[in-house]
Amino acid sequence: MQGKRNERKPLSTRRAFLKSTGVLAAGLSLTRPSVAGAAKKETLAVSGGAKAVTYPTNKHREAYRWPLYGEEEEKAVLQLVRNPSYGPIALLEKDWKDFTGSPYVKAHCNGTSALTSMFFALDLPPGSEIMVPSYTFFATIVPMRLLGLVPIFVDINPRTLNFDLDDARKRLTKKTKAVLPVHWIGLPCDMDHICDWADEKGLIVLEDAAHAHGAELKGKKMGTWSRMGIYSYQASKPLPAIEGGMGMYKNKEDYERATTFGHYSLPRGFPKGSDYAKYQGTGLGMKFRIHPFAAALACCQLRGLDERNAAGAAQVRRLNDRILHLPGLYEQMSGRNDVKRIHYAHNMLFIDEAEAGMSREACVKALQAEGVRTSAYSYRLQHKCPLYAEAKWWHHKPVVPELPGSEQANATAVPLPYFTSEAPELVDQYVKAFEKVWAHRKELT
Repeated sequence: MQGKRNERKPLSTRRAFLKSTGVLAAGLSLTRPSVAGAAKKETLAVSGGAKAVTYPTNKHREAYRWPLYGEEEEKAVLQLVRNPSYGPIALLEKDWKDFTGSPYVKAHCNGTSALTSMFFALDLPPGSEIMVPSYTFFATIVPMRLLGLVPIFVDINPRTLNFDLDDARKRLTKKTKAVLPVHWIGLPCDMDHICDWADEKGLIVLEDAAHAHGAELKGKKMGTWSRMGIYSYQASKPLPAIEGGMGMYKNKEDYERATTFGHYSLPRGFPKGSDYAKYQGTGLGMKFRIHPFAAALACCQLRGLDERNAAGAAQVRRLNDRILHLPGLYEQMSGRNDVKRIHYAHNMLFIDEAEAGMSREACVKALQAEGVRTSAYSYRLQHKCPLYAEAKWWHHKPVVPELPGSEQANATAVPLPYFTSEAPELVDQYVKAFEKVWAHRKELT
């Protein structure tokens, strides 16, 4: 049944997605297989029965341990200790250009500094507005204020956790200059549709691909759909360097302006006639150079990135394909067949309480009692943070809207660990735990 769900045609809007999944759920409820009788006979752990997940605690943690460094990374760092240099930075930039096909790249000390440099490179007048989801890390938004830019908060599709273009259309203002989607935990946004709309409205397209290392849409890497994009190499990311980031630029002018902002020693390499070559030795205000140790780690991790991504996706499928027949249980997905997604940090599921016949709170409590690592997940929504309600920090105070898609995501998300190593016995036990809970769901309140 999950295979049929993945064959659905792409859904272009959140409204269409929700309408379709509601109709689909009604149909599926008639055809989904019943939960195994054995699960019905067992007593839930929350009611005093035996746990389904008996996997040893230390091995359980090991199954989702991250980052995974080995002998290659140790040798690279040791080599730098013995022979200090900045060589790994240039090597990382070359390798990243080759991997993504981006014309210009610049490594930064973290994703936040790459975002700040990107906003600086825009060279927009103070008061310019940038469309961005509230469902994101602060770094996607807060650096805007340092340059007089102002966010327009856009909702997300609650099943993809990604930028809702339908909602963005309603929030466009005369001051809107750019749009900044975020590819959430490895699932690409609908960049083709976003770019088409942005071209129609004369908007600059940017990308926050901090979670999407190796992800693609229509064969194009994330970060290459836009005029500028960024990646993060922070320790939890799919390509972990403990700290680090990368800026990606389609044109030379953006690259030179962004680089000069945070790299005082690099304008010497700009071509003759560059407007920024004269700032060699001073830069334009910041120092964002990535540490060579981080660059060395990133180089090592990049060499095995596609293989790790593929193995991780297979791990997710081994679990999800066995539990997604359960009524009211869904995964983060776009419904498109031209997407190569990756996974990062969470295997994000959602519960439709009406269809499941139990509340998320009761479901999570029962799963936890069975030994499943999960929670009633709620991500910090930026538009609800005090910073955006205080005019003193902004050129003009951002509008703080109602974002029902973001609220729905926070009310329905049920994350599982993203298993980073083979653990077939643990997967079997997770499946058993879900089947037990669903078999007894009418008993849960």
